[in-house]
Amino acid sequence: MTRGNIVHDAEYYLVEEQNGAAWNEEDQELDGRLADLREKHGTPPNIIHIMWDDTAFGDIGIEALAAVRGFDTPNLDRMRDEGIMFTRMYTEPACTPSRGAVITGRHPTRFGMGSVDWPLIFGGISGEEVTTANVLSDAGYATAFYSKWHLGDIPESYPHNQGFDEALFLPYNQVGSVWNAEGDALNVAPGSAHARKDNAHEIDEHGLRGDGFVMTLDGKKGEFTREWGGPDPQTYMAVDGESEKRLIDFVDRNAAAEKPFFATYWPNLLSFIAPPQPIQTLHGAGIAEALHRLDAFIGQLMDHLVELGIAENTLIVCMADNGPMIHNPPGYIGWAETIFRGGKGDFLEGGVRVPAFAWWPGTIEPGQIVNDIIHETDLFTTFARLGGALDNVPTDRVIDGIDQTPMLMNGDAHGRRDWVFIYSGDDLGATVKGRYKRHWIHEGADTGTAAAFYDLITDPRESSPKLVPLIWQSGQWDRMLKRHLIWMEKYPNRPKARGIPFTGIDNARPETLAIGERLQELRGQVPFDPLEFVDFELPDKYKLTMKVEGVD
Repeated sequence: MTRGNIVHDAEYYLVEEQNGAAWNEEDQELDGRLADLREKHGTPPNIIHIMWDDTAFGDIGIEALAAVRGFDTPNLDRMRDEGIMFTRMYTEPACTPSRGAVITGRHPTRFGMGSVDWPLIFGGISGEEVTTANVLSDAGYATAFYSKWHLGDIPESYPHNQGFDEALFLPYNQVGSVWNAEGDALNVAPGSAHARKDNAHEIDEHGLRGDGFVMTLDGKKGEFTREWGGPDPQTYMAVDGESEKRLIDFVDRNAAAEKPFFATYWPNLLSFIAPPQPIQTLHGAGIAEALHRLDAFIGQLMDHLVELGIAENTLIVCMADNGPMIHNPPGYIGWAETIFRGGKGDFLEGGVRVPAFAWWPGTIEPGQIVNDIIHETDLFTTFARLGGALDNVPTDRVIDGIDQTPMLMNGDAHGRRDWVFIYSGDDLGATVKGRYKRHWIHEGADTGTAAAFYDLITDPRESSPKLVPLIWQSGQWDRMLKRHLIWMEKYPNRPKARGIPFTGIDNARPETLAIGERLQELRGQVPFDPLEFVDFELPDKYKLTMKVEGVD
């Protein structure tokens, strides 16, 4: 098999045992086609991954629903018509874990990044993890990252120290965009704006103030890390435009050099600031306006690749990172459930099943609807294979991602998984197998007689548990879970990296430097080590995670 010695989760081996002979035959054919493409173009394919925030499946790619919602995305529709629309792309349920999963090919609970991280976390993704950029860079690819990283605030976690040659990135999420009068008035991030105002009754001069917060960093592998702009809404709103300029320039430079490239663009997309005027869509709210702007850039990028003559040697995958934030959003954002119930933070389909598309002219047959299950971790292994870099994938840990090259190149019914484990923080929330799904938590009685089984074909909103028809399968679900947990004991989870945030920045402001310096100064002045918390892992019950609501 082309996966070589890669270690997958236990479930993979049972499926492989049943299908291995057919897969081997298909892989031989695909290896020949990939070799022919490389000979034709002179390099392995370029790869661009675009992933944005919080979008419901159905908001994009289905014209009737677009008409109902009052906005359209003609360029993503073009990508659908000229490539693939995935109907079962699964992600992690929130920003940080979703980004960690797609870039490592691993469920983020395996490396301590299962929860959403906010300033200041004094940590992030460990340098022991291996990213897609590491794998492809070692295979001769140029690599670049732009915009919302959200995977840590210490040097070890920065993308240009995680395999990317160059990066313009936000260590966190939208926090800076709510440090303004609108955010304060709407109370969308309680304390953020208040904490920046003088208050004679606050006697802790540091307290909750965010003066050392860094919005955006600019870095190059082995060279520098610099703050780009300031910790303000203006910088936040400027990052995506600058990222898009840099992405086009990165494509141009490497196309001219005939060097294969891997570019990751994860736009901020949504701000907790009202959308800029004039309004471009009938919908008029933040999500529609942001997608309208992003869609225009995606069209520009596709056309540019055609003009450069490299479109047929470039794969673009576009997708959301998780479902919409429906539980407590600002009113002007406009998130809503569409086909599936639930949203961001939920292990319901609405939280983890997202719009996704793939475009690769001349290789992907146009106009495909693919109903096979694919998980975002699969992109790690798939990109590695396309880049001729499977030998660079580490073999000392579980790689949850399955090589889905056959699905990309041969279409529907050529997927290599029929299951997916769905985490909520570090808790396993649900398992999908084929058309069926079992919720593991929030199931009511402890006797097993209230177990929540769902048929996702007949009940896509997970509103009617199928106890009687499916309880006879309970033992099979239990065995699947046991195999998963036993395999996790064999390959134990690792903690996130810890350290002092925003060190090693060439142009760090005094307020930023003071974060670490102040803690160092306190040593010997207080009866505890003020840095002890850096290495302390908060128990799961105290972590900021969003749990599914109303599931019985």
